[in-house]
Amino acid sequence: MNNSTQLKELIEKLKMAGTSIGEAVWQSACFCAGWPYVFGAAGAICNKSNRGARVRDDHPTIKSKCQRLRDNDPKDTCVGCKWYPNGQTVRMFDCRGFTRYLLEQFGIKLNGAGATSQWNDESNWLVKGTIDTIPEDTLVCLFYKEPKDPRKMAHTGFGYKGETCECSNGVQHFKKRDKKWEYWAIPKGVTENYTPSEPDEQARPTLRKGSKGEYVTLLQTALIMRGYELPKYGPDGSFGNETLEAVKAFQKDAGLSADGVVGKATWAALDGEVTPKPLYTVTIPHLSQEMAEDILKKYAGIMVQE
Repeated sequence: MNNSTQLKELIEKLKMAGTSIGEAVWQSACFCAGWPYVFGAAGAICNKSNRGARVRDDHPTIKSKCQRLRDNDPKDTCVGCKWYPNGQTVRMFDCRGFTRYLLEQFGIKLNGAGATSQWNDESNWLVKGTIDTIPEDTLVCLFYKEPKDPRKMAHTGFGYKGETCECSNGVQHFKKRDKKWEYWAIPKGVTENYTPSEPDEQARPTLRKGSKGEYVTLLQTALIMRGYELPKYGPDGSFGNETLEAVKAFQKDAGLSADGVVGKATWAALDGEVTPKPLYTVTIPHLSQEMAEDILKKYAGIMVQE
């Protein structure tokens, strides 16, 4: 396993060589493969003191995976621990601490104490997108949402050229990007030459329950504009049960097979002259701007006045 001194030497070498920032961050991240996950950590040296400062009841592995902190047969030395290879130290991270620390080594700061706050802070990003529009040749930060609370991001990591490097069960480098990832964002400073592509309406994919991404958002918005409500999640880019039922209702009203699969015929019907269900205007007094913006994210076609 590589150690923290070797990482520092690699970073200096990459800087001296004029390696692009995206490539340099990626190489440095993969160099950390095997280093430990510790909740709340953002690059501190893995030792008894630093680990001990992070100990908490809801993350018992911080103690149990440290031979000096564990309750059962604790030791007085780090010698023999896999996080102490040949007497050399490594650094510890959680998921957002991993991306934050590596970017900071190249002068890029990510604001936010967690994956959700990092994602929500627009000052961090040059551009964002859904996974179906990911630029494979640019370093990005990847995200996916909490299944039980889609307002929150569950995890983050790096993506580059179809591969991923993340700190979940320790730092791991995967040659193939897992389907769990839903969103990407390019940190400001990685590149200034990215131009997002527009979705090709002539090549819209077949969508079904489980689909995610920009085309699902287009589908959901089209359904809402035609009166097929998505009151719980709105156009969130995730094809779940709520979207499935709305699609089936639309297909039935449009005289199509109500199978919940959005293929060419359903896309064509959404594009065509469809008699919309009635829409209503609702005025809610005394809303804060934040509350109004939250409503707008869920419901299309709404005008809000303070």
